Amino acid sequence: MIIREYKSDDCGQIEKLFYETVHTVNAADYTEKQLDAWAPANLEPERWNAAFSGRLCLVAEEDGEILGFGDIDAERGYLDRLYTGKNSQRRGIATLLCDRLEAAVAGDTIITHASITAKPFFEKRGYVTVKEQTVICRGVPLNNFVMKKAVITDH
Repeated sequence: MIIREYKSDDCGQIEKLFYETVHTVNAADYTEKQLDAWAPANLEPERWNAAFSGRLCLVAEEDGEILGFGDIDAERGYLDRLYTGKNSQRRGIATLLCDRLEAAVAGDTIITHASITAKPFFEKRGYVTVKEQTVICRGVPLNNFVMKKAVITDH
């Protein structure tokens, strides 16, 4: 497995991974209506591609298949997305991606909005909950957590 920077032709595989992961891995914590709002069947590849191109976006790839991806605004320290494919869970992929993304942060704090499902992962990495919130996504309320972590530097 390799970790590499995102390329625009990755977008199709990433969208499929995102949709399938949300609709399987997150199904225990969210209703079907919430899952459909969060990850609709018809995603907007142009918007995703533009967002990834403006940030550090990494993918984990094995034999031409994308197993996971994540993106961060390294200047602001905002970790936006971090997903591992439904068939690639518990292999350390999210940890590898997150290690690299966090290492790129310029400031002293990282913020993320973690799903109910992802909250324990981030807690194990030293993130603390700032607040629980309800966001409206395509007209549907979704609960998540604003979490932050202090960046450790080797000065």
